[in-house]
Order: sequence, then C-alpha cells, then structure tokens
Amino acid sequence: MPRPTISEYAPFYQPYIEKVHYEDVHEALGHYSRSTLAFWQSIAEDKGDFAYAPGKWTIKQVLKHISDTERIFAYRALCIARGDKTPLPGFDENLYANAARVDHCTLKELVHEFQSVRGATLSLFNSFGNYELMQVGAANDAPVTPNAIGFMIIGHAMHHEGVVMERYKP
Repeated sequence: MPRPTISEYAPFYQPYIEKVHYEDVHEALGHYSRSTLAFWQSIAEDKGDFAYAPGKWTIKQVLKHISDTERIFAYRALCIARGDKTPLPGFDENLYANAARVDHCTLKELVHEFQSVRGATLSLFNSFGNYELMQVGAANDAPVTPNAIGFMIIGHAMHHEGVVMERYKP
C-alpha cells in the first residue's frame, strides 16, 4: 500500500503525514507504536502536571489529547472503510482537553490508556486490506481515506512528542 497522496486528505494534515518515514501504513503503525509508547513511558510521573506556560496543556493533557484524537480518527477510518458515506464532523480539541479531567489520573494510567487505544487502532488497521484503505469518505468537510488517516494518527502523535521534547522536557 503506497503512502497517501495529497488527494487523500486535507492539506492541514500534510505536516503530520510528512513525519512518517514508511511507505506502508501497517508497517508504520507497528514501528511508531513501539517508539511512541517508549517515549511516554520515559516521562517521570512527577512531570505529568507540568505545563510550559500558563494556559498551555499539561503533559497529561497532551497525552489524553493524543488518545482522544486517535479514537476519533480510528472511528473515521472504520466508518469510511465500511463504505459509510455520512460526512463525519470535526471536533474541538480544546473542548475535549478541558473536559478530560486528567487531574484524577496518573501519568502511568494515561500511558496505559494510550497503549490500549493504540492496540485497538492496530487491530482495526490490521483488519483493513488495500480495498478498505483506499475507500474515500468525508471528515471535517474534506475527502479522506483510511490509509491517510493511519498516517495522520502516527504523525499527530509524533507532532506532540516533538512539542513535549522541545517545550516540556529539559
């Protein structure tokens, strides 16, 4: 399965897709799942409530955002792969982050949640063949394929890892 072309996703997602250095979505999900989990496991528990500036998300909120976004993207991929042509809505990431109540969770619990979400994503994408990956649907008012969504999931997590490395970790 080749990398997604620009016709398979909205231009907004191109920076995410460009972060993925694999041609095949299945191979990419397998590789980056291990490295992403290792990254989040490397962060000390006492850093979970740290935000680099007032009004910015804490590390726990960032990780919860990644899990929430992956769930939404995986749902989009499932709908489209199954031939559902219902336009899928966007979502307000700040609304979700503010409602997530991560102050009641440990960072370790959020890492475990991410691991579970990613496991479900891997199972879902492993069930897709080329036909399902190339179905075209609409999400957030733009055409998208499950193939592109898989790359978006990976690139989105990588984007936030980069932000955490740059602004949160010494």
